Amino acid sequence: MELKLVSNENQTDLVSVSDALFNREYNEALVHQVVTSYLSNARLATRAQKGRSEIAKSTRKPWRQKGTGRARAGMASSPLWRGGGRIFPNSPNENYRKKLNKKMYRAGMSVILSQLVRDGRLLVLDTFAVETYKTKEFSEKLKNIGLNNVLIVLEEISEDLYLASRNIPHVAVVEVKNVDPVSLLRFDNTLITTNSLKKIEEMLS
Repeated sequence: MELKLVSNENQTDLVSVSDALFNREYNEALVHQVVTSYLSNARLATRAQKGRSEIAKSTRKPWRQKGTGRARAGMASSPLWRGGGRIFPNSPNENYRKKLNKKMYRAGMSVILSQLVRDGRLLVLDTFAVETYKTKEFSEKLKNIGLNNVLIVLEEISEDLYLASRNIPHVAVVEVKNVDPVSLLRFDNTLITTNSLKKIEEMLS
């Protein structure tokens, strides 16, 4: 299949891409699995809670077993009491990873890219660069193309481009090797260069 190649002068040309990668039938279940797996694998186990054996409370029996009229109680660190230990405490060693086969990940990325093409949310440019690190120049460049909320995928990010784009909200510039399914779905549009397009085909083939 062929995609429209929009030049910086707003002229339109065509670029050939793989049908298997950019013309795949949408699979909602596969996309859901790829996205949830990516988010789960990025999660860090930073929460730590105490169980009843770790609570700094006396282990003495609060009152005698019988004769008080109150419910029997063993110790103040009971999970039923305020300030007691948690029944199933969170641990920093908790593992949130979800395994996903490479074949499934590549297929899921292909489905997402294919849907972006169908929705008209994938734009291909021959090159994308800035001459200075000024944010104003970068903003005007996006304005001329007609983009606001956009993910820009490049083969390599220059220092000037990084500095010019880092303070603009709803705009992200990433290298093709760091493209992820969540970013592709999160932004309204995705801008990709022809060299990055070839590289992503090699990665997902």
